[in-house]
Amino acid sequence: MICIKSNKELEKMRKAGLITAGALKAAGEALRPGMTTHELDKVVEKYILSHGAKPGFKGYGGFPAAACISVNDEVIHGIPGSRKILEGDIVSVDTGAFVDGYHGDSCKTFACGKISDDVQALLDSTEQSLYEAIKMVKPGVRIGDIGAAIQKYNEDRGFSVVREYCGHGLGRDLHEDPEVPNYGKAGHGVRLQAGMVICIEPMINMGGAGIKVLPDGWTVKTLDGKWSAHFEHTIAVTQDGCVILSRL
Repeated sequence: MICIKSNKELEKMRKAGLITAGALKAAGEALRPGMTTHELDKVVEKYILSHGAKPGFKGYGGFPAAACISVNDEVIHGIPGSRKILEGDIVSVDTGAFVDGYHGDSCKTFACGKISDDVQALLDSTEQSLYEAIKMVKPGVRIGDIGAAIQKYNEDRGFSVVREYCGHGLGRDLHEDPEVPNYGKAGHGVRLQAGMVICIEPMINMGGAGIKVLPDGWTVKTLDGKWSAHFEHTIAVTQDGCVILSRL
């Protein structure tokens, strides 16, 4: 069931989104070669707690940390730990703040120091495809239109779209209807309406689209070992378009 949010609910979600965005900004500013993914997670958790919210991911389905931190060929759901982040790595930080009964959710892939041109092209394509999709969001647009736009943008640039994981609705629960795939057929799927809140989150690989889940039950890697990027925003559909709730 799709939950339509009132203006009061959207105000609360904007608060959650701002704290989430601030936590990602803090992570990006703290990121440096030699730090562990656990240390980076603690930066995120400290920021969220210091702003009167709780880490929405911590304990969700048993996940042990405030942020999913995925490095290089890890697509999503990386568990923070003792791994050291190296110069030239890319690090996806996916997190959310929970406050006043509502969730925020956002992700950004950061470069640690200098990265190669082909990896930068992956980051640029993934992030820009998110904004190409956001530009389309308004009442009457279908979920398939969003997925088709993301798919075409990235495949035109030689990248592949992860299909097993997708965006979703957001609100009182971290994952609500509808699902928002990063591929699809234009003109198909659920029709957007004002008051819906969705997370759009392209997960894009340099190589093939194949993935595997590691024995920890969480970490998802590319099958071919090539690198992956992930960007996400929380979007509220309005009467005349949309608003990004997870942007400072």
